Amino acid sequence: MFNPTVARLTYRGVLGRRRALILFALPVLLVVIAIAVRALTGADDTTAREILGSFALATMVPLIGVIAGTGAIGPEIDDGSVVYLLAKPVRRFSIVFTKLVVAIGVTAVFSAVPVLVAGYILNDNGGQIAVAYAIAAAVASVAYAALFLFFGTISRHAVVFGLIYALVWESLFGSLVSGARALSIQQWALSLAEKIAGPGSGITSEVGLPVGMALLAVVTVAATWYAGRRLKGLTLAGEE
Repeated sequence: MFNPTVARLTYRGVLGRRRALILFALPVLLVVIAIAVRALTGADDTTAREILGSFALATMVPLIGVIAGTGAIGPEIDDGSVVYLLAKPVRRFSIVFTKLVVAIGVTAVFSAVPVLVAGYILNDNGGQIAVAYAIAAAVASVAYAALFLFFGTISRHAVVFGLIYALVWESLFGSLVSGARALSIQQWALSLAEKIAGPGSGITSEVGLPVGMALLAVVTVAATWYAGRRLKGLTLAGEE
């Protein structure tokens, strides 16, 4: 099911020069902010929650998901090289699955690890908060990667659609409209962070844990399935 050759090509596309710069810049920015805030204000649970929740989980993680998810297949569709890949004797589901695994891995590494590091920098006595947000970032990475990979199969402007979702829907509407908050990957992942951190942590979600995990699973499975369908359509178009 996992194809090493496809994975190698996908890593090369995702970690291209421009994308790699952004992938590294966002985590570095988070850590720098954490160091500066810790130096200026000291350790504080409220500050840690605001930075890890409002910036890291709400903005940084989806942006990294956009870069990794769309980069896993978008460039190949744009330059037409996907036709050569699809001409190989490799199952279409194997291609989608491999690209999804790569996108998830890249998103999780560049999201969860810096969130954990920043969490401990902001409040070394609040390790549970750091761990909770890091795990939430890792779980959110799965759904973001699948969703943005799907975007990459349906449009040449997948990055634009991804940015609209990440910055407009999740960050803007999510901060202003309670109904929109409940319909966001960020809030679904926060339900797990709330459970891990426990009562009194100050971490809250608009949805309960069972609902949040179910919705994350539905989005991941549905986006992956539709991406496979779109890939099959691209194969037929190329053959015609």
